[in-house]
Amino acid sequence: MSRSRVQRRSRADGERTRGAILRTAASLATVDGLEGLSIGNLAAATGISKSGLYAHFGSKQELQLATVEEAERILDAEVIQPALGARPGLAQLAAVCEAFLDYLQRRVFPGGCFFAATALEMGTRSGPVKERIAAFQDKFVGLLREIAFIAVEQHELPAAENPDQLAFELHAALLAADARFVLHDDPAILGLARQVVRKRLGLAAGANPD
Repeated sequence: MSRSRVQRRSRADGERTRGAILRTAASLATVDGLEGLSIGNLAAATGISKSGLYAHFGSKQELQLATVEEAERILDAEVIQPALGARPGLAQLAAVCEAFLDYLQRRVFPGGCFFAATALEMGTRSGPVKERIAAFQDKFVGLLREIAFIAVEQHELPAAENPDQLAFELHAALLAADARFVLHDDPAILGLARQVVRKRLGLAAGANPD
């Protein structure tokens, strides 16, 4: 085997290992917090030696930022991208909310939504980790607002509808669903959240917005 192929395989193995570490870190962070992440508890959870973990992350902040980035990738793959396959406008707005609630119901993370959990933890701190979390949350609310604006333009929502307010209300409903589902572990809470979203969007129960 050529030296270049060996190097490529080594890099690919390293990337897979790093990805597995970060997926574990993101899950742990929803339970123990980003501040609770350490090389020690990550080594225990992954079975990788501390020296092996130090090879991937030079500092705790580097580990935290990489964990947030991995959580962004997961939420994008689990929620945003599937929902964007719906028709732009009201159907897409409903799809984003449904995909988020489904992401909670499938327990992609053991402690609920990563960004809901870490926003509360890091909100009173300063620095790049907080800024990265805030930027992603703003991006998500901005997506809701943008889709709501399209729905108004397409006359699927009333002309008087305020996209900023609608995005805020939907985001608030999703966060409330997350908090109560984590606390009570009751799927009926997510069913109630679905009813709230559909009522706010003017959709009849069980109706297909497509």
